[in-house]
Amino acid sequence: MKAVREVEFEGHLIDSMIFPRVLDSILDLEGEFEILEFRVGKRKTDTSYAKLLVMGRDEDHLREILTELHRLGGQIPDVEDVDVEIAPKDKVVPKGFYSTTNYPTYVKYRGEWLPVENIGMDKIIVIDGNQAVSKFISQIKKGDLVVVGEKGVKVIPPERPREKTFFKFMGGGVSSERPSTQTIERIAGEMIKVKNRDGKIAIVAGPAVVHTGADEALAKIIRMGFVDLLLSGNALAVHDIEYNLYGTSLGMDVKTGEPVPGGHKHHIYAISEIISAGSIKKAVEKGILKSGIMYECTVNNVPYILAGSIRDDGPLPEVITDAVEAKVKMAEAIKDIDFVLMFSTMLHSIAVGNLLPFNVTTVCVDINPSTVTKLMDRGSAQAIGVVTDIGVFLPMLAEKLEEMSEK
Repeated sequence: MKAVREVEFEGHLIDSMIFPRVLDSILDLEGEFEILEFRVGKRKTDTSYAKLLVMGRDEDHLREILTELHRLGGQIPDVEDVDVEIAPKDKVVPKGFYSTTNYPTYVKYRGEWLPVENIGMDKIIVIDGNQAVSKFISQIKKGDLVVVGEKGVKVIPPERPREKTFFKFMGGGVSSERPSTQTIERIAGEMIKVKNRDGKIAIVAGPAVVHTGADEALAKIIRMGFVDLLLSGNALAVHDIEYNLYGTSLGMDVKTGEPVPGGHKHHIYAISEIISAGSIKKAVEKGILKSGIMYECTVNNVPYILAGSIRDDGPLPEVITDAVEAKVKMAEAIKDIDFVLMFSTMLHSIAVGNLLPFNVTTVCVDINPSTVTKLMDRGSAQAIGVVTDIGVFLPMLAEKLEEMSEK
């Protein structure tokens, strides 16, 4: 081992399992280490400190190890300012640019530690005056000062909270055996706490909410004031409107599950009605649309973003068909969100999860456990998975919210 570097760690290294992950990462990457110093916090709230001597075969091998340790909170002693390079063109970044995690991140610039704003996964850090801002590659402009390498970048890895809580660090995991009533009560309680402190709740939902007959429950939750933002696609809105105009979803009678004669055309009729009216809002104002999820969002001034896909029929006038534009608008909309509930939509759940900072409480409800697994595998380790039928979950949640709000 020819390349050697000292690395420091500070935080709740033991009970949050950060230090074992550090050592495993070094060994998994075929490096070596020596523990130079380790100070354990004496009280529950005290942090611990560790200094390691990390060794690699050569500088390239050591750099690979240090990159992984950096994402676990590792810092090189006597940190220098970040290195920055100028973006040569719009949407073009310098080689070796720093790619962000969704953990709180700071950069040292001109001797000061600056918090990185709008943090999210796989973004680029740009220095703008006395601010550090993370941007999508599509937002990079020629001349931007882009952070390159890990020098002068500090990441705060997630830690287990000091108090016991259902929404705990890495409390994710996926289980269909959890007691549904107790889980729903805890989720409802958390939603009420968020609203009592003037926090904001976002819902990410797929068309299964309508197909399973749960749309009336979601509409009720919106009406009760527990939703501040809806993120979805064309399908949810279309089938919600179809159901509230014709009583079907994808041509099926939601109550009986039986196909309705000519029902296969109903969603096209619904789209045509809204386009003819000019928009969902105008359809509500004209009395064409009188109930449902999109109706409640409209009359209760709940903003929504509908991101389109190549599969969409229509689409509805409000649907954003440019995926990059939709992503930017979604990222802007969730800046102040404190709690996110994801209902039966794999693609939208993963997309929104990639935009969220790690400290946003996230609950993903889906009958398919792989949806939650994929969400967490792609970096949303804060997500709590509830594996159940959304058609059962949402009515129970609406009922529990109503019951607990009256106390």
